[in-house]
Amino acid sequence: MNKKILFTGGGTGGHVYPALAVIDKLDRSDWDILWLGSNKGMEKKIIDQRKIPFYSIPCGKLRRYFSFLNFIDIFKIIGGFFGSLFILLKLKPALVFSKGGFVTVPPVAAASLLGIPVFTHDSDIGPGLATKINALWADRILVSSEESRKFFSGTKKDKVYVTGNPVRAELFRGDARKGREFLGISTDLPIILVMGGSLGAEQINNLLRSNLDILTEKYFIIHQTGKKNYQEIHQNNYYSAPYFNEELSHIFKITTLVISRSGAGAVWEFAAAGLPSILIPLESGSRGEQVKNAEVFQEQGCSSVLRGDIRPETFVEEIEKILDNEDNLKKMTDAAHEWSSKDSASLISDMIQEVIR
Repeated sequence: MNKKILFTGGGTGGHVYPALAVIDKLDRSDWDILWLGSNKGMEKKIIDQRKIPFYSIPCGKLRRYFSFLNFIDIFKIIGGFFGSLFILLKLKPALVFSKGGFVTVPPVAAASLLGIPVFTHDSDIGPGLATKINALWADRILVSSEESRKFFSGTKKDKVYVTGNPVRAELFRGDARKGREFLGISTDLPIILVMGGSLGAEQINNLLRSNLDILTEKYFIIHQTGKKNYQEIHQNNYYSAPYFNEELSHIFKITTLVISRSGAGAVWEFAAAGLPSILIPLESGSRGEQVKNAEVFQEQGCSSVLRGDIRPETFVEEIEKILDNEDNLKKMTDAAHEWSSKDSASLISDMIQEVIR
């Protein structure tokens, strides 16, 4: 009978796809892979597509501010803990791997109580609240960058390992020909991929649309708008869609520059694909993790960063500064390749197998 590894995480793709990259590196003839998450998160659909057994628990949100919902969610968290305890006693996994999100706290606490080894990984430069709590019980705290070490102190600092961020293997299997066929592109113009996010980044979408006539004279624009912000626009040298799925790996192969928010999963995928980027971090309504991510990638030379109230002409100028200067473009491309050269997924899978062999 194979040993079991229970993965937990959810809420966003950034808490699921990196873990799947690790799973792809594990020898499935040696290990049974299971997933614990919430039925209400996006993780169930993604995990079911991979045919990985999925178990669910109640999920309460951990808020840093006062809200009456905190009183309601505390009961969900308690229910999630006892639900996790029951599932872990039933499944008896050899290790629990947490990839982040509020749903991970109860199973990590339950695993610690049962003496099951726990790894927790955070993709952001600055760890989220769930990771900070999980770090109390984790045997190993895996982080994306040396910059992340400073967020842990005392005995927790001794458990920190810098692994980088695992990236989906399918992103390296793209075919430029398929990308051009899918989009119907025959031009030799530089190609800009604008990522408006799965739900939509209104600021980015508005900046692009207000400059679309200017930009499409010199560049071909591929625009992922997000489902909420999709508009059907007919324009030369422009292609838009609410969301890209399997075709994204092929699109990466023909992209010259990416414009995006700076969620950790996304920026590491851009770097792994050797793509320079203009990052416009989400600042309001967040804990500042996107700003930290953007700053680190800017320091590494693979990204430029625009913040605050960005004027349309500033947006265009930043694009031209990169794409109209071959030296700038090459330096940023080389920096992206160098920054993401570590095979994080293999490193983490080796760590897991080293601990539970």
